[in-house]
Amino acid sequence: MRRAARLGTVLLLAALGLAATPRQRPLRADRILIEKSQRHLTLLWKGTPVKTYRVALGRAPAGRKQCQGDDRTPEGLYRIDARNGASHYHRALHVSYPNARDLADARHRRCAPGGDIMIHGLPNGYGWLGASHRLHDWTLGCIAVTDAEIEEIWNAVPNGTVVEIRP
Repeated sequence: MRRAARLGTVLLLAALGLAATPRQRPLRADRILIEKSQRHLTLLWKGTPVKTYRVALGRAPAGRKQCQGDDRTPEGLYRIDARNGASHYHRALHVSYPNARDLADARHRRCAPGGDIMIHGLPNGYGWLGASHRLHDWTLGCIAVTDAEIEEIWNAVPNGTVVEIRP
């Protein structure tokens, strides 16, 4: 009888403890804003910022991407149009670069616009670098966050999410 009473007390206390703990809503976003000059990626929900991350960009971050191989991160309006869970980086969200303006600019310059712009984690096997990867811009034009951060972003945004990249 005592054993049953203790078990009942333990279960009651556990239930009260769970009820007292507020449930955290899953992170959701309907827009991604990337501010290159500040090295920020902000998730927004209905126009309200819900979380901001610090990022590393392409090795030549000033100015908009013009041609393949220029190591610049694009600027403009895009969408998340695909995801790669088996990337060389810890998860990768594909950004719909190049858009019509990017294609026209590249044609005018007589070069290929490039592609494969991603929001991604660290190279596989280098997750231990964590936030220190942001000490310098190192990507070929992508937007890089830590592995834990790309997990959050991956789960927060569906394909089709608008990505705005500002200077």
